[in-house]
Amino acid sequence: MAGDSSEKPYSELTDEDLMALVQQDDEVAFELLAERYQHPLLTFIARFLGPGSHTKDILQETYIRVWRHRHQYKTVAKFSTWVYTIAGNLSKTELRRRKIRRMVPIRTGGENPEDEGIDVEDKGQATDELARRNEIREMVNREIEKLPDAYRGAVILRDLQNLTYEEIAEVLNVPIGTIKSRVNRGRARLQKTLAVLREP
Repeated sequence: MAGDSSEKPYSELTDEDLMALVQQDDEVAFELLAERYQHPLLTFIARFLGPGSHTKDILQETYIRVWRHRHQYKTVAKFSTWVYTIAGNLSKTELRRRKIRRMVPIRTGGENPEDEGIDVEDKGQATDELARRNEIREMVNREIEKLPDAYRGAVILRDLQNLTYEEIAEVLNVPIGTIKSRVNRGRARLQKTLAVLREP
């Protein structure tokens, strides 16, 4: 808990312990949190917006809001859920402003729609196989671009960011049942493309 945080090096503190220090205006704790989440948040934002300068802009604005609203954070919630909510809301606002639907490659993996992601089979490292995987990736990306925003966001959070359904429900502010439905429907649409690609 935060009460024991002064006895540990900052690097050993949990996100929630660090955030408790941030609420005491500890800038060192804030910088460490920002460093911890820089890569995962950049990845998360980029897959909403597509790569580009706006990705870092959204990340910077996310951190600004974390600091500005630090006293609104409640320790009963995971910090990761809270910060993803902020970044997700900013990303969706940017998408509405730009009115574009772009995406970068999605992780693939598994056949069980409840517990696994979308899987592209990898049978070797030969040049022709690498070329085929690149072709598959491009085709999957085109299908991702066609996903409704609700499905796309849920799939990103589940299959790319590995959030639990409960965490995704908090981030998107919708019931868990709705999240599961969106993830499964989004995966199903992508599987239609993958099924064709897997045919000999």
